[in-house]
Amino acid sequence: MKKLFAVLAVMASVSFMSVYAQDAAPISEEAAAVEQVAEEAAPAEEVAAVEEQGGIHQALKVKFIEGGAGFMSTVALCLILGLAIAIERIINLSLATTNSKKLLANVESALETQGVEAAKEVCRNARGPIASIFYQGLLHIDEGLDVAEKSIIAYGSVQSGLMEKNLSWIGLFIGLCPNFGFMGTVIGMIEAFDRIQQAGDMSATIVAGGIKVALITTVFGLIGAIILQIFYNFILARIEAVVADMEDSSITMLDILTKFNLKK
Repeated sequence: MKKLFAVLAVMASVSFMSVYAQDAAPISEEAAAVEQVAEEAAPAEEVAAVEEQGGIHQALKVKFIEGGAGFMSTVALCLILGLAIAIERIINLSLATTNSKKLLANVESALETQGVEAAKEVCRNARGPIASIFYQGLLHIDEGLDVAEKSIIAYGSVQSGLMEKNLSWIGLFIGLCPNFGFMGTVIGMIEAFDRIQQAGDMSATIVAGGIKVALITTVFGLIGAIILQIFYNFILARIEAVVADMEDSSITMLDILTKFNLKK
């Protein structure tokens, strides 16, 4: 599964860069023309021209190129990698979700009618961390209820840690997206003041054009961070739900093991 999403992330990056390579030259020329000639053109006319050429997609592509290939590509790469990890986590958590009540009923029935080995087989045939926790408890039931309880608690902590795996990378990309955007903005502002210095004139069009291009990186960085933040919070909510189910099911499983020990 990890290899699959790694390949998907690489393919998405390659596809993005190939599209950029095909369209960078003409759009860069258009951006240069905008900087030189657009000082005399109205913003509404630029937007109308872009919409005629390709609608929203073309407008986004133009804004992306105007923001600077280096920082904008970095922001896009952070977004792609963050989404790849987020999707992998969501699929993993979907596979970890199970009908705990049905599993408990099956384990209890197998334990009462056929014994511990049959209950272990039920857990082996079920998917998800809850079945693995039950299996650990059944594996140590012969050593006493206290040992079985400790193994359930310990393995529950292990499974919780596994579900939170790679979340720190998503948090890293959430922080990197706006930071790269802000860095691009600062560098763009420096370039804008360099143009003012070279021109020797505090022209409003030169200042406005430089600031506009600089702020584009901030906008794209914030958009990338917001998208990843939504996925991050969704994953955290799913993990909390699974952990709560694990804890509740573990308590019920200990009650079942206690009754089984009393009958022996």
